[in-house]
Amino acid sequence: MVEVLVTVVILALGLLGLVGLQTRLQASEMEAYQRSQALVLLDDMANRLNSNRSQAASYVTGTSTPLGTGYTCTVTSSSNTQVRDTCEWSEALKGAAEVSGTNKLGAMVGGRGCVESLGNNQYLISVVWQGMNATSAPPSSVACGQNLYNSSSGSCTSDRCRRAVTTVVRIGTLS
Repeated sequence: MVEVLVTVVILALGLLGLVGLQTRLQASEMEAYQRSQALVLLDDMANRLNSNRSQAASYVTGTSTPLGTGYTCTVTSSSNTQVRDTCEWSEALKGAAEVSGTNKLGAMVGGRGCVESLGNNQYLISVVWQGMNATSAPPSSVACGQNLYNSSSGSCTSDRCRRAVTTVVRIGTLS
């Protein structure tokens, strides 16, 4: 009888370990999904900026008014390429690629994007979103969405739940 009880305890501990592992696996899978979506959207805006080189400066959003979550496009269809591009990118950051009812599900949680001018025809494009667990905060040089992903309780303080991917687009002077 004692052997059976010891076996049951060992089996229960093993199953609890598997449940914990499965939970961590699902969180990691969600983080990986969000990062891959962010990279696709980052590449999308880099291509849009490169396609419209002569108007690259008009894509600049700065970091205080990021596109995506919390941003409302005033014009959804326009003959102005830059306006149309920023509205489409903003909607994509919100998850417009996959919709269920009125919920947009196709992107990151709280996705936002910024285009900053670095001078000399260089532009920093950033995509930021809400991570599932606290890690280290992105570097201070990535100001897009800074302090927008903190919570009053838990471990998501000091931007530790903000995730970010960036790229620099250099526009050459063609003559």
